[in-house]
Amino acid sequence: MNGTHTARADWAVADPYAAALRSGRGPLFLRRSDGWLLPLEVERWCARADRVDLAVLDRCEGAVLDVGCGPGRLVAELAARGRTVLGVDVSEAAVEHAERLGGPVLRRSVFEPLPGAGRWGTVLLMDGNLGIGGDPAALLARVAELLRPGGLLIAETVPADVDERARVEVVGTTTSTPGDADAFPWARLGTPALLRHARRSSWRPVAQWEAGGRCFAALRTRNARISAEPPNRTAVISSQRVRKPSGESPVASW
Repeated sequence: MNGTHTARADWAVADPYAAALRSGRGPLFLRRSDGWLLPLEVERWCARADRVDLAVLDRCEGAVLDVGCGPGRLVAELAARGRTVLGVDVSEAAVEHAERLGGPVLRRSVFEPLPGAGRWGTVLLMDGNLGIGGDPAALLARVAELLRPGGLLIAETVPADVDERARVEVVGTTTSTPGDADAFPWARLGTPALLRHARRSSWRPVAQWEAGGRCFAALRTRNARISAEPPNRTAVISSQRVRKPSGESPVASW
């Protein structure tokens, strides 16, 4: 993959992000080069899964890969349900927090080799993680590689018709000094923009909904062999603790 995607110079390795996760609270912002600020919901991310999260997890099928799992509330909830699940995140602080919650997690980028590629039943892109890498088309293509045929993507979108690419940095205060060296590419997509990207590639939309002021869309790879509506909610085999990676060797087998 492109070096931009494989590098760990991602928003989640920025020091303010790690500090916020370790304390469990903000303030924390994404800041564009023009000074525009997007507040990040650290407290919600570090809490247990809420009712909106739980409704999303009810839609998951088969083994679940949570991309950009952050502090791991969704991974922990799925593991507690007896689901096969793995969270991946590039942030050491996020991985540490997820492990404390009991969630199977791996410190790695979605664009690096991952266990179970081509066999995941569901991939989650929650909490703005459609922005990872700043290239939605590349991210959607990578997710399609990770899913089994007919697999399900559930993505959280911006509650507006937004399709934005920008270089951003993570800051802990509104007065911090801008630093181009810490900036990285990011994207923001509303549901209409996500669906436009989906129609140009190997996806077909199956659902979209709003809950608790948040927006979501479900997409399925076009070679689906099963009905998309309603999602299969049957639990699968128990989750497994993922071993720490050693080089590029596999960390889990199922």
